[in-house]
Amino acid sequence: MAAENKFAICIFADKEMLLTPRRIYQVLPDEKAERSDHIRIVDDDGEDYLYPKKYFVTNSVLND
Repeated sequence: MAAENKFAICIFADKEMLLTPRRIYQVLPDEKAERSDHIRIVDDDGEDYLYPKKYFVTNSVLND
């Protein structure tokens, strides 16, 4: 079975982050990050980095 694509909407970003508020980003699976209240996001440069969950609204929240 194919993995479900997950996405998140950025609700906070400062000047040092490679994020754009209100932009939709792809979320990559990372169990270790989840345990520390972070999520792995493919940012504006196309690289994946960890960001705090509180900076995003994920599609799992939107589906509830």
